[in-house]
Amino acid sequence: MCGIAGAVSLNHEPLPVERLKPMVDVIAHRGPDDAGYLVYQTGTDRPFGQDFTDSQFQDLCPLLPVIDSSPRSRSGLHSEKWNLFFGHRRLSIIDLSPRGHQPMCDKSRKIWLIYNGEIYNFREIRQELRGLGYHFSSASDTEIIIHAYHQWGTDCIHRFNGMFACALYDSRNQKVWLARDRYGIKPLYYTLTDEGTFLFGSEIKSILEYLPERPDVDLAALNEYFSFQNIFSDRTLFSGITLLPPGHYLELDLSLPALPPNLIGRKISKTKYWDFDFMQETSVPEYELEDQLYDRLTQAIKRQCVSDVPVGSYLSGGMDSGTVTAITASVFGRIATFTIGFDLSEAADHELSFDERELAKYMANLFQTTHHERVLHSGDMEAVMGNLIWHLEDLRVGQCYPNYYAARLASEQVKVVISGTGGDELFGGYPWRYAAAIGNSPDAYMDNYYRYWQRLVYNREKSLLFNQEVTNQLCSMDIDGATPFKNHTLTAFRNVYPKDIRCDSREEQVNHSLYFECKTFLHGLLVVEDKMSMAHSLETRVPLLDNDLVDLACQTPVRYKIANLREWNAFNEDTSRTGKVGLERTDAGKEILRKTMGRIIPKSVTQAKKQGFSGPDESWFRGSSEKYVRDLLLDDKARINEYLNPEYVRQILETHRSGIENKRLLIWSLLSFEWWLKQFIT
Repeated sequence: MCGIAGAVSLNHEPLPVERLKPMVDVIAHRGPDDAGYLVYQTGTDRPFGQDFTDSQFQDLCPLLPVIDSSPRSRSGLHSEKWNLFFGHRRLSIIDLSPRGHQPMCDKSRKIWLIYNGEIYNFREIRQELRGLGYHFSSASDTEIIIHAYHQWGTDCIHRFNGMFACALYDSRNQKVWLARDRYGIKPLYYTLTDEGTFLFGSEIKSILEYLPERPDVDLAALNEYFSFQNIFSDRTLFSGITLLPPGHYLELDLSLPALPPNLIGRKISKTKYWDFDFMQETSVPEYELEDQLYDRLTQAIKRQCVSDVPVGSYLSGGMDSGTVTAITASVFGRIATFTIGFDLSEAADHELSFDERELAKYMANLFQTTHHERVLHSGDMEAVMGNLIWHLEDLRVGQCYPNYYAARLASEQVKVVISGTGGDELFGGYPWRYAAAIGNSPDAYMDNYYRYWQRLVYNREKSLLFNQEVTNQLCSMDIDGATPFKNHTLTAFRNVYPKDIRCDSREEQVNHSLYFECKTFLHGLLVVEDKMSMAHSLETRVPLLDNDLVDLACQTPVRYKIANLREWNAFNEDTSRTGKVGLERTDAGKEILRKTMGRIIPKSVTQAKKQGFSGPDESWFRGSSEKYVRDLLLDDKARINEYLNPEYVRQILETHRSGIENKRLLIWSLLSFEWWLKQFIT
């Protein structure tokens, strides 16, 4: 796990070298163990480059010049007109020696790589490559990518089972290849400046360090965020800065001649190399699928616990974290586990189940783990909001301060932690959501689900949410061919799906919902988890997103995932936002996972109702945190007033305080947006 950043002048103009190292320095938290840099001059008959180390880590690579201090390095850095830059910060997990230093190259020094992530099947790929005549100078998985690319080109990506975001420069054909893993576990952001410079990074902060001015707020993305508490398109709240979608890669062709600014985008191509497919269900009997599922769970955890540093596990007491903890402990013996609990002294009755410490302790004792826990109080959210939002930068799903504290707790003991993320989305852990979408036609299904996923503000309220200036701008914008207040968010929603979906049965509709949530909600969770863990120099692994396991989950029939599917009624389109929209929270989801793990996990866990990872924020926002919320959001100088209607914000807080409606998600998003503006928008 690391951090990467880079800049490529598509027209071979020299880069301002003083802006390069700061792109890497700003993400030092992602890699405190080493730093490396590469500058290159492309677009010539004989491209050439120079790699550097950092003065802080000069003892690791004593033969490399130092980028930031010595006259030799400064003359080397300033003596040529470099037009490509790669930077890397390393969190050492596999092969802790200097041989894992990045940027890394092949022996010819013609292929260079910076990479963030882990390839869990790297040993198998290495063995195959050795059989083809390749030799290795390190034990790292990074070197595997270089040789795999040399052998198979960009098709090598289909062989990787892991999480990754990488950038590779091939001087032989003058191309840059940037790729992101299948599921979006590791983020990769990019932008193209007016001057034709392509900038990228694991975090947006690297791009901001290079840009001479801060971008404006992307109003289209803001509209999405205040609909879905997520961004379903590839936009971010920073205008012009894009998140490469999961399962995609980019190619930059530097061999083409210089082009004018309006045509330079032709040097960039984007390719989708993988997608979820829930529609190819297997005919294998359920009892055989249970055996296959247990075997693949075990295989995935064995793969993802490969590490040269200690590995721990999050343990909430629920099915997913319980699954990975139980199998990990059964295979590897005593491990460290980590739980976040909540002070419930102000909690309402329906929030009393939010603290899962007792069940987590029970599981920890059962599997003989070294258990650690922390209890959060309302003031703990307030204490970290500024730092949390600086690290998060890309606002996404839900309240994530518990994740921030969980990562801090784990980082005090281990360098790698495994998580149960992905189980709900793959195995049907949200039956009440899928029930809300059931309709009698594709359009009815789409409208029902779209209505459900407007988690924060309905379209009809947007002209009340945004202030008049922003409302006027949105009304005048043509966003992806849609009018914002009427069709923009619906278009963003529909664009998640493949075209012309079929909804002939409830099973098909549930499979479409699983696809949608893997592409949006799961992706948002993964982006948030990356930022929260890397804020503490901690690597989070997600074994439930092992390729072989995902393939099996996608092929598993819905009837083996959802227990009472035939009992659902089609959603009544007249149901109000505050009324019932289908099912209550239930234990009906993830049936096959519950049955499979019943072999080693007690019924008190396998038969428990689904419980999200959330604090009693509804009560805290009406109680001990209310003053903090009101002081921040209702201040005359609040930054959100530049975009939102202060009176609407006041009404939201009053609605929540009075108990008329639970607005905790919207209040969290308002707090996040206020802090985001303070941190990033001048």
